[in-house]
Amino acid sequence: MSAPRPPFQPLPAPLTRDRRARLVGVEIEFTRLSERGAAQCLSALIGGTVEKEDPHAFRLTGSRLGNLGIELDMRHVHPGREGPGRRLGPLSLWLGAVVSPLVPRELITGPLPVERLSELDGVVQALHAAGAGGEGVIFTDSLGLHFNVMPEATDAGTLLRLLQAYLVSEPALRQATLTSRLMRFHAPPPYPADYVRRVISADYRPDLATLCADYVAANPTRKRSLDLLPLFLELFPAIGDRISGKVKPRAVLHYRLPLAYVGRPGWSLAADWNRWVAVEALAANPSRLAEACRQALR
Repeated sequence: MSAPRPPFQPLPAPLTRDRRARLVGVEIEFTRLSERGAAQCLSALIGGTVEKEDPHAFRLTGSRLGNLGIELDMRHVHPGREGPGRRLGPLSLWLGAVVSPLVPRELITGPLPVERLSELDGVVQALHAAGAGGEGVIFTDSLGLHFNVMPEATDAGTLLRLLQAYLVSEPALRQATLTSRLMRFHAPPPYPADYVRRVISADYRPDLATLCADYVAANPTRKRSLDLLPLFLELFPAIGDRISGKVKPRAVLHYRLPLAYVGRPGWSLAADWNRWVAVEALAANPSRLAEACRQALR
C-alpha cells in the first residue's frame, strides 16, 4: 500500500494586502506523451475544448481548471514566437519534429486558487496513465515543476523578508530536491555567496528600487531557483536592458527549483508546494527569520 499523500498547506497569508485571494500558476514538464495526446487526455478528464496553435502547441480552453497550455518547451519550434531577428519560419516546424524526442513537453496552467492545487495531482495521474513520463531529469535537461505565486505585497519590506527567508532556506531546499549529480548539474545555480551575505545582513534595509537594482546587478539571469526578474521587470520596466535572456514581466514569485516526476506512479505536487509554504512561514515570523539569518552568517 502506498503512503498517504501529504495535504497541500495553505499560504500563511492567503490574501494580498488589498484583500484579493493569492493565486498560483503551475508549470509541469514531462516526456514521451505528445502535446496533442496530452491535450486530448486532459480534455477527457477536466473538459474544455482542444485548440491547435501549431503542431507542437495546444490550448485547452474552458476546462474545470480554466485555460491550460500544453507545448514543446522550446520557443524556436513555435512559429511567430522566436522574437525579432530570430524567426525560423517554416523551419521551426521541421526543427520541432527533429527535437521532439529530446525536448520536454510543458503543461502550463493559468492562475489557480491554492485550494485547487490538489486537483493537479489528478491531472498528473491522468497524463501518467496516458503514457507521459519523467523522473525529474533527462540527460539534456531538468524536468521542471514551477510555481508562479502571486505575492502578498510588493513593498520593499515584504519582498526583502521573503527573499531573506528563501536565501537562508535554499541550501536545505537544494538538498531535499536535487538528489543526483545530474539534477544538480541542470539546476539553476545558487545565488552568489557575496549577494546572499549582503541581503541577509541585519543592516541591509533597501528601498524597493535599491532592492531591485541590487538583485539585477547580482542576478541578471532568470537562472535562479527563485527567479524574481519577472516581478521586478513588472515593477521597473527599465531594467529590461540589464537582463540576459528572455524574461516576461509578471507580478509573480517564480519558484523554479522543484522537479517534476510525472513518470512516477502516485507522484504528488504537495511536498514541493509545502516547502514553498515553509519559506513564506519563515518570512512571516520576524524573530525566527532574524535568527535564521544570524545562523547563516556564521
